Amino acid sequence: MTNTDEGKLIAQVAQGNEAAFLAIYDRYASRVHGLTLHILGEDMLAEEATQDTFLKVWSRARDYLAERGPFLPWLLTIARRVALDRLRLEARRPLLSAANDPEDAWQFIPELESLSDESRWRSLYFAVQALHPDQRKVVELAYYQSMSQSEIAEVLGWPLGTVKTRLRSALEALRGVWNGT
Repeated sequence: MTNTDEGKLIAQVAQGNEAAFLAIYDRYASRVHGLTLHILGEDMLAEEATQDTFLKVWSRARDYLAERGPFLPWLLTIARRVALDRLRLEARRPLLSAANDPEDAWQFIPELESLSDESRWRSLYFAVQALHPDQRKVVELAYYQSMSQSEIAEVLGWPLGTVKTRLRSALEALRGVWNGT
């Protein structure tokens, strides 16, 4: 299926065409299920998350903009968010294995002499590492473990206002480094 074919199908789904929706479902359900199963670790929860994902596609197909990128990443982003929401709903946390440790992932980023985007990611890593330890901890929990500010406050035993302030100041510092200011 080409991007043009996908675009036509999504446009038809946005108009309420059930056959187009079923074609999208048949093509991508296994990929969505695989991602949600990886995140949730339980087949029943993954099936529910897959259904929720496609319900969102049905109701939000008009929000897809082909000029912003291919359909599959858009769909998988929805699936990831649904699965993470399901984790929060189930009051469970994914266990990070050593293979998923963010610290390990940074070691494989290419050298600064490589592509400029890759260099920027490496510089972001160093910027995160240069943050005050409390700020770094909040950033890591928020972005590596997808925790809400309330969850972070609970885990760290800090007031919610402190978490918000530290996260805001960390993001301002990172924005300054990222934008070169």
